[in-house]
Amino acid sequence: MNNKLDKKLTRFITENKEDMYLFAFSYVKNAEDALDIVQDSIHKALLSSETLKSEGSMKSWFYRIVMNTSLDFLRKHKRIQLVDDQTLESHIPSNEDVYHDIDLEKALDELPCAFRTVVILRYFEDMKIEEIAEVLNENISTVKSRLYKALRKLRIRMNNETLEEVK
Repeated sequence: MNNKLDKKLTRFITENKEDMYLFAFSYVKNAEDALDIVQDSIHKALLSSETLKSEGSMKSWFYRIVMNTSLDFLRKHKRIQLVDDQTLESHIPSNEDVYHDIDLEKALDELPCAFRTVVILRYFEDMKIEEIAEVLNENISTVKSRLYKALRKLRIRMNNETLEEVK
């Protein structure tokens, strides 16, 4: 990889580290683990920077590294998710009116990984369908299908929870 692309990769990582952290956190639900995943992903990206074909594919290339590193972490840790203090505090009732999207977060967590990833990339990372397909190394039609099915499952889940609250 040439020096110019190296500098652009470094700048991209620096400018997007918070987004990458949130993306990793969406998988592992633990602040320290998410930071470790981002650090490992940066290390992997810098070691394999010669596989980056162009600046245009940098975003999807790096997201794929973060996603794969997160999935590897979950496989190694058998999906045991400890709750960190920050997450725990956000779920403890307080005197203030704080409105979190806890129902949406819970519904997202219950989606199969392939569906959850597509929703997170599309709506939380603002990626286009084509970019998601590149990150996941899938056909555009597969991504669209997963997104449609995930949204349908989320809609059903959220409607069911709303109905249960009314009862």
